[in-house]
Amino acid sequence: MITRALLLVALAASSVVGFAPSGSRAFAVKQSSLKMAADSEVSFSNLDGSDVRVGIIRTRWNDEHVTNLVNGARSALKECNVKEENIFETEVPGSFELPLAARFLALSGTVDAIICAGVLIKGDTMHFEYICDATCKGIMNVGLQTSVPCVLGVLTCLTEEQVIARSTGDHNHGVDWGKTAVEMALLRNEAMGAKAKKEKMGFGSAEPVKDGSAEKKSRVGFF
Repeated sequence: MITRALLLVALAASSVVGFAPSGSRAFAVKQSSLKMAADSEVSFSNLDGSDVRVGIIRTRWNDEHVTNLVNGARSALKECNVKEENIFETEVPGSFELPLAARFLALSGTVDAIICAGVLIKGDTMHFEYICDATCKGIMNVGLQTSVPCVLGVLTCLTEEQVIARSTGDHNHGVDWGKTAVEMALLRNEAMGAKAKKEKMGFGSAEPVKDGSAEKKSRVGFF
């Protein structure tokens, strides 16, 4: 009886060891997943952005890495025939400010798509999680509320090494963001109908703002 009990314990122990990954195996899986994330890319067809206007809003926080990403986006825009004069670029302090700046630019009516570029790296506190969540939701909401495509060009990484792997060389995610902006701008213009372009790009309006205070609607509401 004792022998049988010992045999069952031995079998249970061997099962646990068999299913539990070793330290080296777990490390290999982690490394593999990180590499996969850096190498992954989206395929794009030939895009003609010769009549597309793109706004780029970038952060000064993690300036060096963000600059690399913006350069990647600009190279993609050039590849898609977007004219230099049809690219508007401005900056904000950090990623938390991106959604509001994107909304201002979208409401100006001067661009067909917006790329919001930034880099967030995990620190010792929960600040990283709060900023990531607010930024991503904010950028998405701007696109939904204004019907101007807003590309989420914000890297949310655990280490600086992960950022470098995704912002340099052949795996610069900015390239994909640039092409995504062109594709979504073309989709928007096709869906909504191309509208007359304003002469001036950016937050300013080329048309004078009309004062509608003298005109009173007969009904209260949107119609």
